[in-house]
Amino acid sequence: MTQDRLTLGRQGEDAAAQYLQRQGMKILERNLRTPVGEIDLVARHRNILAFVEVKTRRGTAFGSPAEAVGPRKQRQIVQTAKWYLNDRPYKKLQPRFDVIAIIVHGDDFQIEHIPDAFEI
Repeated sequence: MTQDRLTLGRQGEDAAAQYLQRQGMKILERNLRTPVGEIDLVARHRNILAFVEVKTRRGTAFGSPAEAVGPRKQRQIVQTAKWYLNDRPYKKLQPRFDVIAIIVHGDDFQIEHIPDAFEI
């Protein structure tokens, strides 16, 4: 992965975290890495525990960023969430899988939040 893509991804994750916080969510984890996979953000709002995949692109020439979260990536996120929940006191919270798709235009970020983007 090139340095430019790493920087773009990090900027997107920062923008997504700020967006979620403005929506009243508390960021619990960033770049959660487990033996079974990785999740960009874990956030809580009331009784919801959101596992959030962030996709950032400079344009839509290759499709929307959200389209990059296909069935294989969804399964990996679900497995990672199950691993995370196995050993945490969040069992009473309702898990939700969100996607945040970001398109960067210069210094502007166009953010699309898709709550409940997919299910277990």
